[in-house]
Amino acid sequence: MSRDNDDSGSGHVSRRANVQTGIGVTDSRRFVGYNPAMNDMDGLIEKILAQKTIAVVGLSPRPDRPSYQVAEYLKDAGYRIVPVNPAVEEVLGEKSYPDLRSVPESIDVVDVFRRPSDVTPVVEEAIEIGAGYVWMQEGIVNETAAEKAEAAGIPVVMDLCIKKEHESRLG
Repeated sequence: MSRDNDDSGSGHVSRRANVQTGIGVTDSRRFVGYNPAMNDMDGLIEKILAQKTIAVVGLSPRPDRPSYQVAEYLKDAGYRIVPVNPAVEEVLGEKSYPDLRSVPESIDVVDVFRRPSDVTPVVEEAIEIGAGYVWMQEGIVNETAAEKAEAAGIPVVMDLCIKKEHESRLG
């Protein structure tokens, strides 16, 4: 594992680590907003998994979609799920909101199921509402958005599945 200081002078640290994926392949993932006071990136993930309210941006009402499956798993595990999708009124028995700004409650984690090119506006909203963390699901990487969140003090995990991480640690 390596830890690289960023060049912005902000004192934030980015962390690159080898991560064992669910299919037995080890690869490099980036964890932005790594707090040096925490022992390692596992600490960051465990901190995120200890939160209670997760806004799932891009949550589909279709049970065959990964966003639905992840949100259903998290809800069954006891998390408060807040669907964010302007195209639907309700998912998993929860009212859906058109954007993060419309959510009337505090959000601990913003879990993003959007194309990488659509992530920056989501991060901007997460910053605006004071979300605690941003999690970009497996396959979603947007360095610019991650750096923007990091600059605002919001730790980011990208290109990992929150469901798989929960299953492997607490499931």
